Order: sequence, then C-alpha cells, then structure tokens
Amino acid sequence: MQGPFKSRLLLLAVLVVLLAIGAMVARQYLLAPKMAPELSESMEPTRQLREVLLYFASSEGIGLESEMREIEDCLAEEDCLRATLQALIAGPTGERVAVLSSRVLVQKISVDGATAIVSFSRELVAGHPGGSMSELLTVHALANTLAVNFPHIRQVRILIEGAPVETLKGHVDLRDPIAADFDFGRLPVNKGAARPGGE
Repeated sequence: MQGPFKSRLLLLAVLVVLLAIGAMVARQYLLAPKMAPELSESMEPTRQLREVLLYFASSEGIGLESEMREIEDCLAEEDCLRATLQALIAGPTGERVAVLSSRVLVQKISVDGATAIVSFSRELVAGHPGGSMSELLTVHALANTLAVNFPHIRQVRILIEGAPVETLKGHVDLRDPIAADFDFGRLPVNKGAARPGGE
C-alpha cells in the first residue's frame, strides 16, 4: 500500500511545483510593462504648414513678382518672421530672380510698432550685385514680403551685423526704414528715389 501512496504523493508534489512555476511565469507576464505599438505612417502627426507670399525680381529685372510658398507653421512671431525670410533667401522656384544671396543669414528680428527690425549677416552687402535697380528690388522685396504676410508690419529697418548702415552699395538710402510698396513691380524702371548716389 505504501508504494502506490508514495507514487501519488510524489506526483502531487510535482504537480504543486509545476503549478507554482506556472503561477510565477503568469505573474511575470502580467506585471511586465506593455510596449507601446509603433506608430504607423498613417498615425504620425501631420506637419502643419502655412502659406506665405514671397517677392522676387522679375526675369527682366525691372520689378517684383510674387510667388506662393509653404513653410512649417510657427507659434512665436519671431519664428514666423524668420521662417518667411529664410524662404525668401532660399530663392524662387520658377523663372523669377533671387533678391538675396543664398549665403545671407538672418541674425536677429524684432518688431517695434509697424516696423520690423532685421539684422542680417554681412553677406547681404558682400553678396549683392549693386546697382540702383537691384538695390531697390532687394529692399522692397524684403519690405513687401514681411508686410503682406504680417499686416501689422508696414516697413522694415535693415541692419548689418546689428548696426545701422547708410546703404547696401551706394544707391538706396537705408538710414530710414523701407516702407512696403505693392505698386513697385508695376512701375517704370526709374521708380523710387534712390538717394544717395543713384545711377
């Protein structure tokens, strides 16, 4: 009688051990942190974009023409101004002509009432081709681009390396802010008073 009893006792002990191991494994599985499922492409947050209107020189170089562009949306005004100017510096996508060297850097931007104050790197001067019309196109492209996208801004004060300058290459007076002029592109080549030393 003792033989079968011992066998049953041994079998029961083995079952108890197996149940204990199973319970431990199940507990570990239930308590393990669940891995978050990977985001599929359809679940990724979509980039918020905003449209801006940029002004470049016409292919004939006698006026300004606008071009629509998309930039990443922004919350802070300074970030939006900077992104808009960076798009202008990047240049046109069609037959229009860039008004700024691609090496120009936007160093600092602030707004005082209706005036945007923008400090550019020295490449704005060093990389500029000069000439009264070319300078007029550059400064009005800057002023118009900011004014059309930020209606409270009506003019731009241009600084180089944080300091005021009289002119880029001796033609357009930069001692005062440059006002936006949306008629500029439709007027004759001689439009504008290019003081001092105009051609």
